[in-house]
Amino acid sequence: MALTGCWPAGSLCWPQAWPSPGSDGQATAATIMASMKLAMLAPIAWRTPPEHYGPWESIASLLTEGLVARGVDVTLFATLDSVTAAVLDGVCPHGYAEDAQLDGRVWEALHVSHALARSGEFDLVHNHLDWLPLAFGEHARAPMVTTIHGFSGAGIIPAYTHSSSAFVAISDSDRYAGLDYAATIHHGIDLKMFPYRAARGDYLVSFGRIHPDKGTADAIEIARRAGRRLVICGIVQDERYFADAVEPHIDGDQVMFLGSVGPRRRADVLGDAAVLLHPIYFDEPFGLSVVEAMACGTPVVAYRRGSMAEVVDQGVTGYLAHDIGSSVEAVHAALRLDRSVVHARAVARFGVDRMVEDYLRTYEALLKSASTSPSGV
Repeated sequence: MALTGCWPAGSLCWPQAWPSPGSDGQATAATIMASMKLAMLAPIAWRTPPEHYGPWESIASLLTEGLVARGVDVTLFATLDSVTAAVLDGVCPHGYAEDAQLDGRVWEALHVSHALARSGEFDLVHNHLDWLPLAFGEHARAPMVTTIHGFSGAGIIPAYTHSSSAFVAISDSDRYAGLDYAATIHHGIDLKMFPYRAARGDYLVSFGRIHPDKGTADAIEIARRAGRRLVICGIVQDERYFADAVEPHIDGDQVMFLGSVGPRRRADVLGDAAVLLHPIYFDEPFGLSVVEAMACGTPVVAYRRGSMAEVVDQGVTGYLAHDIGSSVEAVHAALRLDRSVVHARAVARFGVDRMVEDYLRTYEALLKSASTSPSGV
């Protein structure tokens, strides 16, 4: 039961297979959602869900499983070793980021081509794969909605501005002024994977890819000045930065490096920490590790960049700073925060159920706009 025709200018073509609108010109939202078939287009750098790193794949997985649990007919286009309750389809055997024999450019193109070839079978295609599906959006036979997980650079913007996809931002701070958005939907997490820890350890934690953007070297200096041990977790994305600014400080005592840790160990490392340090040097679109730490009860000290002012509740779940010195002061203040309140606020704001419901309302609004269009176009 696929939608046919156009998406541009906020208008959808009437799906011929759906019931005709009644005398008031409207079909009920319940009818639309009950009959919807959704294609979820996940990235393929990693498996969905990822075994250790892969934030975009993680969100695609959480959303897919939440929709299936609510009875939505979802086909997940992902790596063929992905694990899902949805119908799984794809062409890439496993994540190209973990196999040097797989050229990511080639396999992403094959992946997108395969999904779009089947797009006529669906009412919506939900794209989590950045700009590439947008560039070939004219070949899609169903409307597309794209969650923008972040812009890697200005060079990809034309793929967005020339696209007829609807867009979802993951934070208000990450909205691009030249685009129209259907919604801003903050990420949600599986709260069962990040249980509350009332007792904290004595160490600070830096969690994320090792790259100048993430400020790992700043985290080391903040911990030193605060008189606390530091545990560093994440994939090494910038080898030179790691070798020059991070590795010389790793001694297995005051500074420990655990590498990339999987979901189960992730909760232990974040939950047992006294404070999560997030001294970023870029405008973070969201920051999953920040929310995961707070769900465990661990407060956050972050630089005031990007989405941090939306995600961290100042003086409640953590503090926002602007440099190393102010971060040290913020660490001492964060240690006095009530971990049960940090946890409760994260549960209220960032549970996966809230995210799934937000997306369902967005799908409903987009589909309803088609059914209530007076001319059907």
